[in-house]
Amino acid sequence: MAFKTADLCDEFSDSLQICEHGFASFGGRARFFGRISTIRCFEDNSRVREAVGEPGEGRVLVVDAGGSLRCAMLGDLLAAKAVENGWAGVLMNGLIRDSADIAQMDLGVRALGTHPLKSVKKGTGERDVGVRFAGVNFVPGEFLYADEDGVICSARALV
Repeated sequence: MAFKTADLCDEFSDSLQICEHGFASFGGRARFFGRISTIRCFEDNSRVREAVGEPGEGRVLVVDAGGSLRCAMLGDLLAAKAVENGWAGVLMNGLIRDSADIAQMDLGVRALGTHPLKSVKKGTGERDVGVRFAGVNFVPGEFLYADEDGVICSARALV
């Protein structure tokens, strides 16, 4: 992937949304990009499990977990399923677990941090709806780019 978010900001800043700082990198892929698919959920990762079980087609799963710091919404099993099904990455407004294992996977993962406790599974949450966090409106079908310097979104493909 030949892009840098800093260069994209230099060239396209008037048409980008730039995430506020706060997401740490946990995946084995430092740079990733793709069309956005979204989930809105809170302390229930049922919809995350559902999404990563489907063909990712190079998309990025953006999960608004409400910023909860009480449980993890992605672990090694779901991350491995995302890799297997061709997801480029996950942006988690919440926590993950099994971070050492996820660091070895060919998947971009940004999250607020880690927590060892898994979430509940009650089948709640919404998929492919607009979500907002970190100062950005994430719209299904638009594009997300992430690298060592940050996360940006665009209504159109930039690379």
